[in-house]
Amino acid sequence: MFDIGWSELLLIGIVALVVIGPKDLPKVLRGLGAMMSKVRAMASEFQGQFQDAMREAELADLKKEAEKLASSATDAIQNPMQSIRTRSNSPHNRSPLHLPRPTRK
Repeated sequence: MFDIGWSELLLIGIVALVVIGPKDLPKVLRGLGAMMSKVRAMASEFQGQFQDAMREAELADLKKEAEKLASSATDAIQNPMQSIRTRSNSPHNRSPLHLPRPTRK
């Protein structure tokens, strides 16, 4: 993460020991550890919320795509039906009615 080697970590430890002192160093390290734990928890929570938002966005896209597919399927069914209705109602396609011939008695 910070790309710190063992030699740099040892140098930071020695400086902290000199500046803070051996008596208060455990308290400071404990506080630093707690703070790092909180930062990691916050980062994990943020990452989880971000992933949830991405999933919701993907679901919204999938929903739109499914609605588009359903609409195109409905159109594919309705367009030929409308064409058939139009042709059957056209005056050119109507056959004349044949009335039965009267029978003689």
